[in-house]
Amino acid sequence: MTTPATPSTHEPLNALLRRMPKAELHIHIEGSLEPELIFRLAQRNGVALKYDSVEALRTAYAFSDLQSFLDIYYAGASVLLKEEDFFDMAWAYFERAAADNVVHAELFFDPQTHTERGVPFETVVRGLHHACQRAHQELGISSRLIMCFLRHLSEEDAFKTLEQALPWRQYFVGVGLDSSERGHPPSKFERVFAKCRELGLHIVAHAGEEGPPAYIEEALDLLKAERIDHGVRCVEKPELVQRLARERVPLTVCPLSNVKLCVFKHLGEHNIAALLQQGLVVTVNSDDPAYFGGYLNQNFVELFEALPQLGAREAYQLALNSFEASFVDQATKDGWKRQLDAVFGAAL
Repeated sequence: MTTPATPSTHEPLNALLRRMPKAELHIHIEGSLEPELIFRLAQRNGVALKYDSVEALRTAYAFSDLQSFLDIYYAGASVLLKEEDFFDMAWAYFERAAADNVVHAELFFDPQTHTERGVPFETVVRGLHHACQRAHQELGISSRLIMCFLRHLSEEDAFKTLEQALPWRQYFVGVGLDSSERGHPPSKFERVFAKCRELGLHIVAHAGEEGPPAYIEEALDLLKAERIDHGVRCVEKPELVQRLARERVPLTVCPLSNVKLCVFKHLGEHNIAALLQQGLVVTVNSDDPAYFGGYLNQNFVELFEALPQLGAREAYQLALNSFEASFVDQATKDGWKRQLDAVFGAAL
């Protein structure tokens, strides 16, 4: 006779985490490209892959650091050639986001990854925009696009990308800075971000993941970043933590990604609870979910199981922070907060 499984003490909290409305503010849309879709697009476009099966490609998803991840990330993006490819990629993400009760998503995209392969900027942005429109109409998810510059390339290349993007300015609300952080400080892109601010674009930047706290300070002081993507190494400089809390600068933290890329050895080491406790506007996000082991709800559930000090009150705060940090109007944020309050009810 088998003994019935004992329900996890986390189950009521897990159900709450899955059900609560939330925004995702740090998702690289190219990083949502699952191996199955990579193979489907490769076949459709006649692209030869060096992996002979979906399983072989999944097995290759073993990274020692950010650069080793980026190598396979760019190889996967090689199957994206036509507008419908970019649509299919984004639509697959939105379907998963809807299942995770994501009400708003701000998608990073890397045009340089595609334009250097001869794919026109127009092809990239029109495909993504079409998916955003359909997600709003059919899934009720609002979204924004944020164009990122690849920091391992030159600022001159970033200026060229900005020039290519200008005819499609209405399709994206901000610019970011991503790719390999080591050796590529935000100061390298000070002039191009000044131009972006003149154009009225929101500014975000990856900093303080593999790079030092000084990179966070450069992003704030030189680029005038409104949000810091990752930012977990801020704890190495207490006065920076105090500044981030005082100025209400949001951090878009990606727990499973941090472990996969060896920023933390395991989730039990993660510092997000400490950052919350110190009053920082931290949010939970999935980064590159196809590569890092989980979409948004998976990040929430695994994080809360690894850190027992996190409960319903912290879940509410993290979701509320994601709304506060989003690039939408206050009335929309207030509407999401009412939804959040309705889900939590007496749980707080």
